Amino acid sequence: MADRVLGLFEGARLTPTQRRIAHALVQHAAATPFLSAAEVAELAGVSQPSVTRFAVALGHPGYPALRRELREAVGAGPADGPAESGDSPAQRALRAEGDTLYRLADQLGDDSTIAAAARLLAASRPLPVLGLRAAGPVATYFGYFAAKIHPDVRLLDEGGSRLTDRLDQARAAGAGAMLAVVLPRYPREALDAIREASAAGLTVVALTDSPVSPAADLADVALPAPVGTRLVFDLHTGPMAVAMLLLQAMCDAAPEDVQRRLEEFEHVASRRQIFAP
Repeated sequence: MADRVLGLFEGARLTPTQRRIAHALVQHAAATPFLSAAEVAELAGVSQPSVTRFAVALGHPGYPALRRELREAVGAGPADGPAESGDSPAQRALRAEGDTLYRLADQLGDDSTIAAAARLLAASRPLPVLGLRAAGPVATYFGYFAAKIHPDVRLLDEGGSRLTDRLDQARAAGAGAMLAVVLPRYPREALDAIREASAAGLTVVALTDSPVSPAADLADVALPAPVGTRLVFDLHTGPMAVAMLLLQAMCDAAPEDVQRRLEEFEHVASRRQIFAP
């Protein structure tokens, strides 16, 4: 369902405020086609006239016409695939997550964007990886494995003035690119860090949940991976999968160097008996 709603906005030139509205509609795809302009404005944190201007920007005479189109998009088919009779809430959440991964796989038929992003990150020395709040575990997971194939990975998982200091240090050390993992609810510090990195001359690759997220708008390269919203807290299966695909593409970008580094790690792990037999 969210993909159908997102399809209504793809290719449109939207202002930052309009992107917030589009993102709210995508995040609440099941409900928004039946809400008033005032209710959509409240969801997006904007004014009601902004919702009207958003509808006009998409070629509609007003919000009611956009709502009709949203209803048609939602009514085009089942939102999350067929539900099994008698499924528990946990089963429905996991089935929906599986459907999300299938749709993500369809979107990755052309993996040139991931390959290009991987080349940028692989070439950066050092490689800063940003992940604040909810995005922290995904960034940490990526950073853990990236350190096995990259000589200098710097995890940026703390906000405050120290974050800016560490960005400056990475740039001074020669960094040319940064991976920013930014997931809902988008921390203001993470968005400010992307702005700081861009101003310092870094190329920013954003792993985020939607093409209309505020991080995608700020980044040079956006890798959208939807999150699951069926539970109290989001499921990050999609972003985690794309992070691993990005790592695979980094390996493919320099296979000989990667193989050498992996063999060195295995030698060290064996000598130190890091892992149990």
